[in-house]
Formats: sequence, C-alpha cells, structure tokens
Amino acid sequence: MHFQVSRFAGRLLALSFAALIPIALTAQTAPSASGPRDDNASKWDIFLGYSFLAPKGTVFNPNTGLNFTTNSVNYSAMESVTRYFNHHVGLTLEGDEHILLPESGYNSFSQPNNDFSGGSVGVVYRWPSRNLTPFVHALVGAESVGTYFEDNKWGPVITAGGGLDVKVTHHVAIRLFQADYQWTRASFPAPSGSSEFNMARLSAGLVFNLGSFAPPVPVQLSCTPSPVTIFPGDPETITATAGNLDPKLNAIYSWSGTGVSGTGTSVTVSTGSLAPGSYTVTGTVKQGKPGHEGLRPWETAACQAVFTVRAYEPPTISCSANPSTINPSDKSTITAQGVSPQNRPLTYSYSASTGTINGSGNSATFDSTGAPTGPVSITCNVADDKGQTATANTSVTIAAPYVAPVPHSSALCSITFQQKNQPPARVDNEAKACLDQVAVNLQNQADAKVLIVGESTSDERAPKKGRHHEMEENLAAQRAVNTKEYLVTDKGIDPSRVIVVTGSTDGQTVEDYLVPSGATYTSDVQGITPVDETAVKAQKREPLGVHHHHSHPAAQ
Repeated sequence: MHFQVSRFAGRLLALSFAALIPIALTAQTAPSASGPRDDNASKWDIFLGYSFLAPKGTVFNPNTGLNFTTNSVNYSAMESVTRYFNHHVGLTLEGDEHILLPESGYNSFSQPNNDFSGGSVGVVYRWPSRNLTPFVHALVGAESVGTYFEDNKWGPVITAGGGLDVKVTHHVAIRLFQADYQWTRASFPAPSGSSEFNMARLSAGLVFNLGSFAPPVPVQLSCTPSPVTIFPGDPETITATAGNLDPKLNAIYSWSGTGVSGTGTSVTVSTGSLAPGSYTVTGTVKQGKPGHEGLRPWETAACQAVFTVRAYEPPTISCSANPSTINPSDKSTITAQGVSPQNRPLTYSYSASTGTINGSGNSATFDSTGAPTGPVSITCNVADDKGQTATANTSVTIAAPYVAPVPHSSALCSITFQQKNQPPARVDNEAKACLDQVAVNLQNQADAKVLIVGESTSDERAPKKGRHHEMEENLAAQRAVNTKEYLVTDKGIDPSRVIVVTGSTDGQTVEDYLVPSGATYTSDVQGITPVDETAVKAQKREPLGVHHHHSHPAAQ
C-alpha cells in the first residue's frame, strides 16, 4: 500500500510539472522575457517541487557478500527557503527526500532500497530580470543514507549547481529546472564500511516570491502659480499638489522665495514691492512619522513655480479745445481724456504758450485776456501714481478784431465847358446826364457826399486886356458852384452834401467824386482848394439867347 501511494504521488507531481512546462515556455518567449534588471526582485523565495536523483556508488550486501550499485530515485520531493539580502545574493536553506521502494517480486536480498534525504544551507547568487531569473548556489549540510541492509546513517553532503526561474505572476514563478551535483559519504558498521556517492540531481516546481527590494513609490509635488503674469501689487497665490503620499504618515510643507508667506499646500506672495521681472517660488513636502519626516530619499519632493511681474504701462491722453477760435479776451474750455491701462489714479495739469489756463481734473479754462492774436499752443499733461506721464497738445486761435475798411472817394463822371456861343461856366443840357447820375448816387447812399472839382485852363487864368484878372481865376470856382446849384435846385440835393473845390488840372471841366461816409477826400483827391462860396455865387441858369447885362460879363 505504501508503495502504491508513493508511486501515485510521484506520477502526479511529474504530470503537474509537465502541465506547467507550456506556461513556462509561453512566459519565456514573451517579448519582455529578457529585459533590464527587475527592480521588484523578491526578498523571499519558497520553492516546492519534484526532484530526480541519480546517485553513483556501491553498497555492500552482507547477506550475499556482494556490492550492489545504487539506482536512480524517482520518488522524491524537494523544498527550499531563500532569503535575499539584495538583488543578487541570498542565503538558502534546502531539504530533500529521495526514497527508492522495492518493486513487486523483489526482496531485500536482490534490490537495495536507496534512501538519500537531508538538509543543507548555503549561498545563492541570482540575476533577476523582468521574467527570467537564472541562479547558482553552493551548499553544505547533512545527508541521511540508508539501504535494506543497513540502517540510515548521516554523513556530510556538498551541493553545487544552478537553475532558471520563469516568472508567471508577481508572486509566482516556475522553476523550469534546477540541476545540481552532490557528494556525500556514509559510514556503515562492519562489514559494510564507508561508502561515497556522486549524485546528479534534477528538480522542478513552483517558486513563491515574497517581499520586494523595490523602493516605495517616491512622493511627488507640483507647484502652480495663479496667475502666471501680474502687475506689482496684484495678488499672487502658489498652490502645491502632492502625489503618492501615504495617508498613515505625516506630511509637512515648506516654502522659499521673495515675498512668500504661509505654510501648507497654498501660500501667497506679497508683490507690492517687486520690480518687474521673473520670480521663482520653491515648495517642498516631506512625509514620515511626526518629527522624522523626510529621512528617506523617497519621502521628500520639491517643486518650483515661476511667475512674472510686468511693469505698469504708461497712461495715454487726448486733448481738445471748445471753441477752438475765440475773440480777444474770450475764454475756451480745454478737455483732456487720460487712460491708464491698469486703471491707476491719474493727475492732470495744463499749460499755455500765452494767456492763462486754470483747472483741475480733466477740464480747464483758457483765458485769452492780454494775449496777442494768433494761435496759442495748449499742453495737457497726465501722470499716474507711479510717476509715468503722457502729454497731448491742442491749440486755440485768438482772432484779430474786425477793422472796417477805410472808405475812399471814387470818381464819378465829369462835364465839360467847351461849348461855343455860351457863357464859359454855364451848365448846359449835355451835363444833365452826368449830374442826374450823380444825384442818383447820392440818393442811394444817404450818408455820402459829392465832391465837385472845378477846373480852368492856363489860358483862362492868364490876364487879358479888357478883363479883370481875378474874374478869370474864379472861372474854375464858378464852374463848381454852378454845378452845385444844378444839383441843389434841379435835383433837390441837400447843399451840405455837395462840396465845391478847384483843382490844379488844366482844363475846362468839372470832375465829380462820390465821398462815402468816413472817407477823407483831401487825401483821395490831391491839389484841390476849397471854394469860398460867400465870394463866389451861383449864376442863374437861363436858356441860351437871353442876354442880361452883368457887371462881370466874363462870368456869363
């Protein structure tokens, strides 16, 4: 019965091993089967498996007096526990049991019962990778060796060999094979004596991986400025976000940087005194037991947040005048419109090239009193509370006062006195057309006057026999007075509006000039002499052919 159970257990273990071979081959042929060192290499490996032993040696049978050669042992089991101190080196404790039971029909005299079981301790060196872990080891220990002929005896055992593990999951691997050489020696009582055995051992099974040399996931920290760009005095907040913190441990935060204040995950920055430029704030988080935070490298993380302080933009200003043209001593309203891009407080001031200007805020008044005529330059100034300024210009034109044009006398028509067979100063019918027009001009301009300039020839002015010289000289005046008489008597012109003078032109004519109100005829008409109308009287105008006796015939 013991024989059948052992054979069944051995075959079941062999079948289990055979079933695991395809899984191991699949893992071995995966793309990542050979890769970098496995940072998750286990701290403990527990191996349970089947072991095949092929001992080479002889055992003396005292019953027959013959030496029997040991046979391979198929009924066996093997286990080991390995503690690794780093990724490569470990200490292993191993135990195995190899028993060969007699087959049916055999007895103790024809077949030895090999029994090789023991335990060893030694060092192991491995090369862990992502899926494959080869290893070698060397062990020493004690081995129990027994036969049907002798009781089990303990002796030393030396083991050297290696193997290959194929990882299936994070905690389970298949030991694809473990091949070892073993040497042992057992001392039996006489007459058997001592026997030495050289053994080949081949094992396979499951490996359970416990623990890990990979360091804990390090703490992470990121810092975010809000906002990224500011102006001096604007609020600035830096927020830290930590990752991979262990909720069972304590976390503390610290900060450094210009103007930073506060602790915890969020701090503020005082920016009122910061000059324009870029600024960096550094945050640090440490975790651990209270009072022992950050003792390990993975328990500390730092981050940096960068924000920019921009310079305030200068203000702008526009300037206008209403009205833009004024009379002397008048006033104009000056309006300025200043704008600060960052809404800083603004102060206004004004100046003028002449005159006076007064005002505050965005409005002022320009007074032109005492200022000369012409354009006046107005300057509008604005300044913010940071000392930044801007200017704009406008102008006001002071118009010159209106000066009425100086009126001047203008020539009208003239009449001649060259008709034969009539007195030399008589105003005849041919003169009426001219004088009628003169009268129309005076009627149209009620404030105007007419200047009548009488002329005479040099011959008329020369003394002649039988005539009085003074009468000849008054011929020019007589012609002017007679012309006035026509305008007053025949045309109804006010005598005060008719001025009679004599001129210096050589001729037998009378020139008529219209003298507007305000005109100075003495400047407009040169070389004239006023007629003394008390001495020169107008002659009555009579039809031709009527003769009268005059004391001065030359005046007819």
